[in-house]
Amino acid sequence: MLQPPHSSLQVAAVPAQRGTARDRDQDAPWHTEAVCQGDEAGLFFAPSKEPTAARLSREDAAKRVCARCPVMVECREHALLQPEPYGVWGGLTAAERRVVLARRRRRDMELQATHQPGRIAG
Repeated sequence: MLQPPHSSLQVAAVPAQRGTARDRDQDAPWHTEAVCQGDEAGLFFAPSKEPTAARLSREDAAKRVCARCPVMVECREHALLQPEPYGVWGGLTAAERRVVLARRRRRDMELQATHQPGRIAG
């Protein structure tokens, strides 16, 4: 995913996609293969004061681009690990990423609670 002017890509923390048969250079950053680098980059970030119907349509179009991207998983994980506050990354909007992050935090808290010494898991 192309980055907005205010953001910097930190790709070192993004895990490589597992179980794929891609023959790409493992030293190349994942974003070099992102399909959003073309003319469609404007789909991924909202203009100011965008009407709701236009935003939903633009986000849907951006998600269709993401769906055919060979590095969608890496992009999504990058956006979740940063976390990226704006735009469509890895097929998820900022609001959808907030939900994923909240679920991960809840799951991690539940796992920690069940693995505390002296606690009986039910």
